Amino acid sequence: MEQELQLKPLALPGVEDKRPLVIAGPCSAETEEQVMETARQLHNLGIKIFRAGIWKPRTKPGGFEGKGVEALPWMQKVKQEFGLLTTCEVATPEHVEQALKFGIDILWIGARTTANPFSMQALADALRGTDVPVLIKNPVNPDIELWVGAIQRMNSAGIQRIAAVHRGFSSVDQKIYRNSPMWHLPIELKRRYPNLPIICDPSHIGGRRDLIAPLSQQAMDMGFEGLMIESHCNPDCAWSDAKQQVLPDVLDFILDRLVIRDNIETTESLNALRKQIDELDNMIMEVLTKRMRISREIAEYKKKHNMAVVQTGRYSEILDKRGAQGALCGMSPDFVKDIYEHIHEESVRQQMEIINK
Repeated sequence: MEQELQLKPLALPGVEDKRPLVIAGPCSAETEEQVMETARQLHNLGIKIFRAGIWKPRTKPGGFEGKGVEALPWMQKVKQEFGLLTTCEVATPEHVEQALKFGIDILWIGARTTANPFSMQALADALRGTDVPVLIKNPVNPDIELWVGAIQRMNSAGIQRIAAVHRGFSSVDQKIYRNSPMWHLPIELKRRYPNLPIICDPSHIGGRRDLIAPLSQQAMDMGFEGLMIESHCNPDCAWSDAKQQVLPDVLDFILDRLVIRDNIETTESLNALRKQIDELDNMIMEVLTKRMRISREIAEYKKKHNMAVVQTGRYSEILDKRGAQGALCGMSPDFVKDIYEHIHEESVRQQMEIINK
């Protein structure tokens, strides 16, 4: 039986209780000047919650890992000069202690940390007895139970002002998005916990500025409560994730054109069904990408063992088997055959590139 969550509204001072809740600011706090200038521009646009990465988890050592405690007074100054609420990522109990010491209003937990139950329990224990709002990003890998477990651990420690953040899921293959949205996972989370607010992070899902607007609209169409968008006063010169950050004026343009529907349409509506088709098409593209990767690995094997690229027996087997499967699934065998002929043609093309190198 699923553990019930004891939740309270986020109830953030000075922030209207309406969709979308917007959290904006740079990926990383780089310098005091950069933080203050970005905060000034966002404040002038009416943004109420300022985000910045203080400690930056990096896949490999040697990259910019954040300014750490040095940047926390800058966040204090943002609050003092502009009246903005502040939020940053925490990954250790020491981060929690320092962030609260410097008056950070909202804490968020990143995807790598969410995936580690030991880390989540340590953070939950560090926050026990506080009433700070906590935003919990989905884990890197598409495992909803890890996400649910992280939320439950925090709630069991007495934290009741919680929101989930959908930032997409990692994949080893090339794809349209930096992190695949896999919308069905946050939708399932919402089904289990209707009172749990969900905030979308289109910056990390898309990984590109041009994808932020459509992803933000999708999130609103699905009834998400808010958006966390990376915004920088000079994004092209950002020290981290430059490609996914937007100027404050561009953020204002994106938000101004969002369509917020008070009455979310049901899954039977045409609009919702089309969105399901879009998601499935994205999944098809990702599966095809994985298939082509394996085809290239096969090509390396064939090249090493001096084998012919086209194996006619294997090709005939694929066409016959998939055609029969298509018939069982209510599709025309000829339709399925046409699809696999095109897939095979592209597979052969990619294999020939490798063989002829």
